[in-house]
Amino acid sequence: ESWTPSETAIVICDMWDYHHCRNATLRVGEIAPRMNEVVSSLRDRGVFVIHAPSSCLDFYKDHPARKRAGESPKAANLPGDIENWCKSIPGEEMEHYPIDQSDGGEDDDLKIHEKWAAHLDSIGRNPKAPWKRQIETIEIDESKDIISDKGDEIWNSMEARGIKNVLLVGVHTNMCVLGRPFGLRQMAQNGKNVALVRDMTDTMYNPTMSPFVSHYKGTELIIEHIEKYVAPTITSDQILGGNPFLFKWDVPTRVVIAIAEPGYKTWETLPALAKKIWTADQGYNTEIIIGDPKEHNFPGLTKALKNADVLVLSVRRQALPADQLQAIRDHLAAGKPLLAIRTSSHGLTAVGKGPKGNPEWPDFDKEVLGAAYETHAGHKLIAEFTAAAGAKAHPILEGVELPFQSGGGFYFSSDLAKTATPILIGKMEGMELEPIAWTNSYGKSRVFYTCLGQEEEFALPAFQKLMGNAMEWLRVLPSDIPNAEGY
Repeated sequence: ESWTPSETAIVICDMWDYHHCRNATLRVGEIAPRMNEVVSSLRDRGVFVIHAPSSCLDFYKDHPARKRAGESPKAANLPGDIENWCKSIPGEEMEHYPIDQSDGGEDDDLKIHEKWAAHLDSIGRNPKAPWKRQIETIEIDESKDIISDKGDEIWNSMEARGIKNVLLVGVHTNMCVLGRPFGLRQMAQNGKNVALVRDMTDTMYNPTMSPFVSHYKGTELIIEHIEKYVAPTITSDQILGGNPFLFKWDVPTRVVIAIAEPGYKTWETLPALAKKIWTADQGYNTEIIIGDPKEHNFPGLTKALKNADVLVLSVRRQALPADQLQAIRDHLAAGKPLLAIRTSSHGLTAVGKGPKGNPEWPDFDKEVLGAAYETHAGHKLIAEFTAAAGAKAHPILEGVELPFQSGGGFYFSSDLAKTATPILIGKMEGMELEPIAWTNSYGKSRVFYTCLGQEEEFALPAFQKLMGNAMEWLRVLPSDIPNAEGY
């Protein structure tokens, strides 16, 4: 289609300065510069610009663009329900809604979210509704634009200018962009030619909720739903040229899984688990490297780790070639995460039995994992696992059904580092409680280790969920995310 600019409006939905979800605030800050370019380009061509930061009109009460919003006469075709939210339109009920947003969609790390709420409170913002204005990055032309969150004002303003076509940008697609009085559903069902600019939006979706995909895949699913039942979509490059906008984190997490242990069959169980829980839909790109434990060699590991985001390690008593061990050291020195299981606590030392000249890392357990491996408890004992003190609310345990049991015995570890946080503890008859899984910090690297990882444990739903959560916790490093203004 070809739309005449003078007959076209762009509505900027709820691009607030702050949000109760820190990740949502950060994504708004990331997308805003590109959105401003889109808005400025369209305005220069004669497109009518509507700023719709809901619940923020008091901030703009004296702004010329706010006053202009109420100047248009009542339209003869003003829809009767245009001042209301619209939760669905005919046709949408034909398909199950693609994501579960019943938890509100917040995808913050719980501890970071608590700090964010405290920060909002400290600057005089309501942690549950901290928005007061539209983000400053998006410019408002006081001589042309309007500011409103009222469906009747926006409709009247569009009708007074002969607007037939409407573009929607902003947040959040699955909530406000679809449902507000000026949103996609109202525009579509009341006869406007409406389109979503699909790379200029975001969702409120938490990957721990169904369908358990990455945050950005959740956005894709909502966009597909919109294209089927509500409105077509375009991308910002159709306005500006170049390429569509892509969020920094909207790329697959590159996971290298390195396996070289002779006893627990993780060369079979770990790839099968990865295929189930670290999928492309969940935002992962996995590469599996099976080493030769007899030869103490991981062909291809050095090259693979140069581009890896996360290393998963299942090794036992290896003295690797110098370049391969250095690649592991470099991965950690770069602040990249590590997920290690079972025998990896004694994985990078062959106690002098490796190939001559191959270096070892005998203190890998203490330095990186955060505890000293002692010994194995025995193969015929049944252990019961539950949350460590204070760990019930940790995101790694979210959805993990506790307690659960496993046979085969666990490992004894001592001298848990001050930087380590116990997640799971285990108990076997006649023995003291032992840490079974914990997190640690090694420099800037996040580390998760568990002594679980026997063949039968890979079939346990609790173990699968634990491993899935651990990867989610590892792969988003708060230190790598730009801070919101003032935080």
